[in-house]
Amino acid sequence: MKKFRIDVGAGIDLVGDVHGCYEELIEGMKKLGYHKNKKGIYFHPKNRKLLFLGDMMSRGSYSLKVMRLVMDMVNETQAYAIDGNHNWKVARYLMGRNVKMVHGDEKFVTELEQFEKEEGKEKLDKLKEEMKQFLLACPSHYILTKEGKDVAVAVHAGIRDQDIGKDSEQVRSFTRYGDTAGMDEKGKPIRKDWTVNHHNDLLIIYGHDPRPEPIIICHTINIDQGCVFGGRLTFLRYPEMEIIQVDAKEDYAGDKEHHITKHFRG
Repeated sequence: MKKFRIDVGAGIDLVGDVHGCYEELIEGMKKLGYHKNKKGIYFHPKNRKLLFLGDMMSRGSYSLKVMRLVMDMVNETQAYAIDGNHNWKVARYLMGRNVKMVHGDEKFVTELEQFEKEEGKEKLDKLKEEMKQFLLACPSHYILTKEGKDVAVAVHAGIRDQDIGKDSEQVRSFTRYGDTAGMDEKGKPIRKDWTVNHHNDLLIIYGHDPRPEPIIICHTINIDQGCVFGGRLTFLRYPEMEIIQVDAKEDYAGDKEHHITKHFRG
């Protein structure tokens, strides 16, 4: 389907889960050569585009600043953004659904409350509606094309080969959460390795499941290095396959037991 396909063009810079890590995002974008134009929108002088792999908000401290940047760049055709599990949770919250804002999502709610104190309810309602519409419009994945040929897939948590280019609630559930087998005793998802079933020639670029280093296996690459847990924010320059990373300023999530926090922070 055409709506899932974007041409690589001058290059795509993919970024893993930002989770409100605004300063690290800006630092990484500057390393990649992005600048602000007269309208205050970040752009690349060589016409490269950013692609956010979902979960731009929650857990970190500056979700609203990140969302403002992402929405502005996407609206000005300087970036793309895809769906993610926190995207979906926040979207449902903004729709007024009965959603428990926990596991870092409560920080997003706190930011909204602070925004209302500073800017008023009218501006808050306008912002919430804009974010809701934006998040609901994010596709489940993108297929990157080069010279008319499909070359890679950008997705949040993972995708089955047979679902590439398709859309349904079942497909979106997999792309948001990956392949899971219930919850463990701590209430965290038990993740199954979906990459072993990837057999076509498309490179799959994903995040969601933070690892200490970018892992390339079965023609997939994970670029979520847990910045919000005190790890690193990872960018992948495509098609160059060059990794650019920014060290986290701090452990924003405050989860001392998380394996990324233990790896980077001891």
